[in-house]
Amino acid sequence: MSIATTDQIADFITRIRNAVNVGKNEILVPVSKLKVAIVEVLAKNGYVASYDVVDGTPRGMLHVVINEPGTVAKVNEIEKVSKPGRRVYSSASDLPVVKSGRGMVIVSTSKGLMTGREAKKAGLGGEILVRVW
Repeated sequence: MSIATTDQIADFITRIRNAVNVGKNEILVPVSKLKVAIVEVLAKNGYVASYDVVDGTPRGMLHVVINEPGTVAKVNEIEKVSKPGRRVYSSASDLPVVKSGRGMVIVSTSKGLMTGREAKKAGLGGEILVRVW
């Protein structure tokens, strides 16, 4: 069963948030290059344990392990910042700091997706996609 969504990234973020809220350890979502890029940044910064692409279905699925069984999820809250009706852009100097540096933003730059801290260090601004802490 396939349900068409307008904003696939918002759907992906909502699935992660819902899984954390009900105590699930893993989720399975339809794969896309942008979702893989987002989950790569989350995994590199320790917000998800691991991920892999399952090719058993015609389009493929993204399997995300949020936390190992018996451990607490590092994601307390995750939200989409830039939406289809209201895009949020920021220069490198104005990138937001989340929860006094305990969280992060994921920014879409001309060099790909990266954290706000990495974008600021590289002097790159862009569209703020996700805020997580």
